[in-house]
Amino acid sequence: MGLIVQKFGGSSVKDRDRIFNVARIVMNTRNAGNDVVVVVSAQGDTTDDLIAKAAEITSDPSHREMDMLLAAGEEISISLLTMALQELGVSAISLTGWQAGFRTDRAYTKARITRMETERISSELERNRVVVVAGFQGLNKLDDITTLGRGGSDTSAVAIAAALHADRCQIYTDVEGVYTADPRKVRNTRKLDEITFDEML
Repeated sequence: MGLIVQKFGGSSVKDRDRIFNVARIVMNTRNAGNDVVVVVSAQGDTTDDLIAKAAEITSDPSHREMDMLLAAGEEISISLLTMALQELGVSAISLTGWQAGFRTDRAYTKARITRMETERISSELERNRVVVVAGFQGLNKLDDITTLGRGGSDTSAVAIAAALHADRCQIYTDVEGVYTADPRKVRNTRKLDEITFDEML
């Protein structure tokens, strides 16, 4: 019994069956007596598809507009997963990165989290809801949407877990560990037995 943050990547929510699989994992965690915050990435190849759409318009899009565009991918995932949880009878609500309290610097496409405002997540947990948060995004001082860059959803999950003093942060992935390169794209990659914090960054 405690607070568990669970993060699921894009391949985990890429279609209906996988979304319901994630919803059942979350439901089981909740039914075990835990409060649950879920962080999800954009579905499957959504981010790549959005980047390709931008390339159809311009070869040099502004970083600000790319952040506006790419943030949409996670918003699709959170709403669909929340609907699946509700379909299974689980009380749940979706929150964008800014609704969840992510405040960032002004570095579009590679923003860093400057602070977490946890009031909204905490109030939803107090209402016995599973909170489904869009990873990878936040809001800067200009109230502009920013994205956190590669691995941003993992960063979002860890930041939430730290800010809420969660009992556990679980990162679900479709690979067995950290490799020297993406094993889905590069041959002969090697799984690392250990890695320093700086190397991971």
